[in-house]
Amino acid sequence: MLAIRLPETIEKRLDKLAKRTGRTKTYYAREAILQHLDDLEDIYLAEKRLAAIRSGRTKTIPLEEVMRRYGLED
Repeated sequence: MLAIRLPETIEKRLDKLAKRTGRTKTYYAREAILQHLDDLEDIYLAEKRLAAIRSGRTKTIPLEEVMRRYGLED
């Protein structure tokens, strides 16, 4: 169970969309969360990796080496 407070303008837009389409506000809130969750997880992982690279805990591999390693050279 999840309860969220939305700004009144967003609540009105969501209500209007739900009425126009015959779906529930919960349906659209769930869809928005599911679609956005992957992006948030990717951003978190990228920020974590970037911090590791900047601190020297992780090294990068040049693109040329990756291409050579997997036989993707021209």
